[in-house]
Amino acid sequence: MSAPGQTAGLSVFTDPLIDELGVTRTQISVSYLIGTLVGAALLPFIGRALDRFGIRRSTIIIGLAFAAFLLGLSAAADIFGLTAGFAGVRTAGQGALSLAATTAVARTITHRRGLALGIASAIGSAGISLVPVFLERLLATTSIHAAWRLEALAVLVVVTTIGVLLPRTRTARPAAPAQSTPDEPTPAPGEPVWTLGQAAGTGMFWIIASGLATAGLLSTALAFHQISILTEQGLSTTEAAANFLPQTLTGILATLGTGALADRIAPKFGVTFSMITMAGALWLLPVVTPGWTAIVYGLVLGAAGGSLRGIEAAAYVRYYGASNIGVIRGVATSVNLASTAVGPLLLSLGHDIAGTYTGPVLVLSIIPVTVALVSIFAPAPVHPDQRPAVQRTPGSA
Repeated sequence: MSAPGQTAGLSVFTDPLIDELGVTRTQISVSYLIGTLVGAALLPFIGRALDRFGIRRSTIIIGLAFAAFLLGLSAAADIFGLTAGFAGVRTAGQGALSLAATTAVARTITHRRGLALGIASAIGSAGISLVPVFLERLLATTSIHAAWRLEALAVLVVVTTIGVLLPRTRTARPAAPAQSTPDEPTPAPGEPVWTLGQAAGTGMFWIIASGLATAGLLSTALAFHQISILTEQGLSTTEAAANFLPQTLTGILATLGTGALADRIAPKFGVTFSMITMAGALWLLPVVTPGWTAIVYGLVLGAAGGSLRGIEAAAYVRYYGASNIGVIRGVATSVNLASTAVGPLLLSLGHDIAGTYTGPVLVLSIIPVTVALVSIFAPAPVHPDQRPAVQRTPGSA
């Protein structure tokens, strides 16, 4: 249900908006960038609200807000209204609803949590990848305004209903009854309890966030310009569009696989695998031609994004516990969302300078390689309360 705020769900409206509003493709891209950055800036606050008010109540509010933003977007008559609408649906759909869904699973499931998160993410990704097909058919028979209103109705009914049906998570905090709510999580026995400040003070937090940002930047850039990139390599427009199919296939498989492995191995190695695979996709691109090389490129690229989706939420919960996971992942997801705004513009500028996509993608491959190398040697975070006290000798400063 987050699809109306996702890149896949909004991309099919681009050409109809250009025709109806009389704006350029660059203006639409800048509008999308501004809206996405606004959503990224608000996500840490949304994450904190998830921790404070609980998943159940927050999901209902997010559903109501998301529907309202889609309804407002359907009334946009110029580029300014469109930008405001993009900001709303990117915040509520791409950001808040996605964060709430995975946080709900992370808090509720304690046994084989990684596998559960992998299944949820895989099903969500599969659904989002199918939405553009239905939207294109819908736009062929109705207007963009009617399509957004129908999406608003669907979000209102489905998301708020799910919110109402979500179970309450009882908590036992007798020491501070005035500050607890019925939906607050109770830490599992032996599970670490980290604050945002403590988590953000560790290298592992930023390594996972860097992996998210890198995957967001590169996968969004490649998807946004996919038709142009692959037709430059000799594929037809139809073949270029069909390349989303192998990406979706391995994306789902990688999400399930790394989610299951998150319960058995150090989650940081999921980041390593994702970054190596992403670099591999970029290195393959210059040799892509119509046929099997294009299929291999799609399979590798899909695995890169899917493997990180399956590991990210499980990694943060494993390292930092579930008590404050909303605000912790809110900051990390904010970084990811901001990177998706920058990626398409960055690759477009590189193409303008080089006259081809080959040079820019090879330069960009330095980013995932760097993150992969750092992730291999990163130690697991140690809670401040468990760190050995520093022994001071007499007379030491």
